[in-house]
Amino acid sequence: MSPRGRPRAFDRERALTAAMFVFWERGYEGASLADLTGAMGINPPSLYAAFGSKEALFREAVEQYSATYGSHTARALAEEPTARAAIEAMLRDNARVYVESAHPSGCMVVLAATNCAPANRSVREHLGEARDLVRELIRTRLRRGLEAGELPEGTDVDALGGFFSTVLFGLSVQARDGAGLPELTAVIDAALASWPGKPENPENDTGAVSTSDTAPAKS
Repeated sequence: MSPRGRPRAFDRERALTAAMFVFWERGYEGASLADLTGAMGINPPSLYAAFGSKEALFREAVEQYSATYGSHTARALAEEPTARAAIEAMLRDNARVYVESAHPSGCMVVLAATNCAPANRSVREHLGEARDLVRELIRTRLRRGLEAGELPEGTDVDALGGFFSTVLFGLSVQARDGAGLPELTAVIDAALASWPGKPENPENDTGAVSTSDTAPAKS
């Protein structure tokens, strides 16, 4: 008889990614232990040995999501040159991810624990805190824009931040309900049209003079 091969080493990162997809698709309470262990390719004792508990696994999966598919918000708000560009990139980049067919639709942080039994209240609160962090990141970027003169003086950045975070979270729900990128893009365009003050980079800001500015008034 040929000697048996050595057992395959446990790939913790792969197992965590598999669990993330299950939680993303089915939510915390909808993801059964059988669902999770089947996707991860391990048995329940191995799951508990590697991650401690279902909730601990979920929290790690949320971190994994935030560092990968959910990383666009932090990137846009940190790297784009203006507040408006940051908000636009945040919305458009996330919308593209929300509708990709290679993974569950929408945002895991928005959808995975909307409703939970009292026993799982800590899970719902954990995702609520994650969404609060997104709201604060948005408001912080808007405050920087206000200080830089990118927003009209007196702009209520708390209200504006609340508006754009609501749009962002709503895009996730619409994507889960089956909306495609064209529908989400139309929502984003409408939201950006409400940006305070004149539009950024209007067509006649290129140095050309509009004919309406040069034509003589008719008597």
